[in-house]
Amino acid sequence: MQKSETYLDFCFVRKKVGHLSEEINAQLENLFKHERLNWYLDEKENQEVEIIVAEVKGMSSWGSEQAVIDYLEEYADENFWSLLQGYQFQVIPVLKGC
Repeated sequence: MQKSETYLDFCFVRKKVGHLSEEINAQLENLFKHERLNWYLDEKENQEVEIIVAEVKGMSSWGSEQAVIDYLEEYADENFWSLLQGYQFQVIPVLKGC
């Protein structure tokens, strides 16, 4: 199995109802439970909206950014997609040797 250094940034936004960071953390735990990834959630709020920027990094089995997108399209639920407003991925396969 190929291992890759993986950097995933997500931006989630919704009207303010509370507890968005807990929901996003649960989504990420479910999606990435089989990968060696860690994440940090940066939470911002104002009177109308909640914003979570999730920075995910570590080692994964995906060999490309497209592989991450394919995985998310298969396993992320409808709520994930409705909250997602933007993303940026970088996947760097670890090559053996010099």
